[in-house]
Amino acid sequence: MSIEAESIEGASEGLATRIARWTETGEQFTTDVPGLSLFRRTETTEPITGFYEPSVCLIAQGAKRVILGEDTYVYDAKHYLLTSLHLPTVVQITEASAEKPYLGLRLLLQHRELSQLMADSELPPPREQSTTRGMAVSNVTPPLVTAFNRLIDLLDQPEDIRILSPVIQREITYRLLVGEQGSRLRQIASSGSQSNQIARAIEWLKTNFAEPLRIDDLASRVMMSTSTFHHHFRAMTALSPLQFQKQLRLQEARRLMLADHVDASTAAFEVGYESPSQFSREYKSLFGAPPMKDIKSLRESVAV
Repeated sequence: MSIEAESIEGASEGLATRIARWTETGEQFTTDVPGLSLFRRTETTEPITGFYEPSVCLIAQGAKRVILGEDTYVYDAKHYLLTSLHLPTVVQITEASAEKPYLGLRLLLQHRELSQLMADSELPPPREQSTTRGMAVSNVTPPLVTAFNRLIDLLDQPEDIRILSPVIQREITYRLLVGEQGSRLRQIASSGSQSNQIARAIEWLKTNFAEPLRIDDLASRVMMSTSTFHHHFRAMTALSPLQFQKQLRLQEARRLMLADHVDASTAAFEVGYESPSQFSREYKSLFGAPPMKDIKSLRESVAV
């Protein structure tokens, strides 16, 4: 085993110990460090739908599969997942047990911090990237894992979080910007780039998903031609704008039925559907069951 491999293994073991300690009482722990969440699962899961926010995700123990469109990303203790956009995915934990639970973390990325670091620093030239997707898996490095260990250690000194957390998060952002996927993040943070324009379109869709979608208008809003907008939107998200909007609508409808106890027809109209039957068909296609049956199953699983 190389010195670097030994260093990564040691740092990952330390990360696993830290995450296990803070997740002893539940599957998710939202920490006092802004944007940092820790996770534990003692069994594998079925594929479930959800949205990934711009973030970096590390696994200290276990493995996970993430599906974006027709692309599949698998990561574990030797790899991290970087997401540069708000993206709809299908997620499955593939390695976990009571004896050796899945242990992972997520740190949300801040666009302002990315832009400021790029403006304030003389970063080395970015490495070439193979695709324009808003999601990628890369090899972890000892400095990256070590920085996360120090970030989690702040939980034992809550009075230090306000001062030291931004410093360590800035280091993590720097490690990502100069790493294998740095070019992906730089494009998102660069005002006027096509990646940045698509990111702005996604932000608009997140806020206005219940409104009728006119592709020409949205392309114009981010100052792109319709054909260029279509091409780059699909290249980055693996979905068309209409498919993206549909997933936003269905995810919100699911949340409304589960959290606010509204019926399927009300949820459908709230998120922009005019036809309850179309809503039911598309809901079943995404979640695997009709709306109320799916919600009943979700409630039963939580009650167990």
